[in-house]
Parts: sequence; C-alpha cells; structure tokens
Amino acid sequence: MQSIVVYCGSNPGKKALYAEAAYALGGELAKRNIKLIYGGGNMGLMGRVADGAIDNNGFVTGIIPNFLAKLEVAHKTLSELHFVDTMHERKAKMVSMSSGVIALPGGYGTFDELFEILTWAQLQIFVGPVGLLNVNGFYDLLLLQLDKMVEEGFLRSENRDLLIVADSAQELLDKMETFRQQNPENKPLDRSLYVDNN
Repeated sequence: MQSIVVYCGSNPGKKALYAEAAYALGGELAKRNIKLIYGGGNMGLMGRVADGAIDNNGFVTGIIPNFLAKLEVAHKTLSELHFVDTMHERKAKMVSMSSGVIALPGGYGTFDELFEILTWAQLQIFVGPVGLLNVNGFYDLLLLQLDKMVEEGFLRSENRDLLIVADSAQELLDKMETFRQQNPENKPLDRSLYVDNN
C-alpha cells in the first residue's frame, strides 16, 4: 500500500486514548512509508493523525473544502494541501489518491465516509482494503449492527467481510496488507462512476 485515506473526527473525543491512537496511526503509516491522505484539518483526531505522520517524517496530503479553509482549520505544516469546492469533491479526491482506507472514531462525517467507501467496495468501484481501528471498543455496537444486517438478510456475509477490524494500528495495517496481497487487482477507480463531469 502506497497511500491510505484516514477518516476520523474533527473532535478529540472525551478520552485521551482516542488522540493517542490517532497519533500512533499516523506514526505507523510514516514508519511503513505509506502516505497519509486525510481531510486537511488541524483539529481533533484529524490533527493528531497528521501530527503523528509529520513527526515521523511521513508524507501527508490534506484535502479541504475552501469554506473550511476560510475558517482557519487547515493544518499548516502538511507535505501538500489541496483545496476543493465541495465535501463531495473532497471525498472523491481523497479516495482517488489512495490504495486503502482506515476509519478511526468520529461522528456523522466519519460514518458517512466509512459507509460510502464500503458501498463502493461492495460494488467493486473501490478494490483496496477498508479498515476500522476499533479504539477502546468504540465500534463494538456498530459491528453488532452489521452482524444483525447479515442475520436479517440485508447484507451478504462476503460484503460484511469487506470491513477489516483491529484494535491497534500495527495489527490493522498487517491485516490490510494481507488483504491486498490476496486481492492484488488494485485497479484505479473509474472516476466517471463517482465524479460529476458536468
């Protein structure tokens, strides 16, 4: 994997361990020479994952909508920062630059991004590994809900298995690399499937 998108909260959460896990993930990506692609912000878990990569000499690309940049929430010390007009454009550009995706804890935005990329994986629009860093059991109830969806016939078990889950950055990245090796067809995305060219 050459680059990974990280989805996460723009808030730090109430427990320090969430920020610590985000920082550790950024550091682990840098140590493995994997470029970090993320939303470009300097606050919350977003800022910490970027700091973790930067402090370990990693390459970090931020992609941020202009309206958020104007609110002065853009990280100032990234390797590169791209400005886009809309949130949709941001998500599409982030994924188009990545060979894998990881979600840390977060709110509505993180869940939106996670389920969108899982839908793309289910439709084979995106073929890279999708990982969930389950810090402090944050996603335990969500994983139970996914199992319920399989049980009730709304989600196929093979699509449930598209989500790779681990409690630590090291374990998650190892599992994602194994997935990539077992699914080597990491073809580029057909941008026409998700980008409005009008």
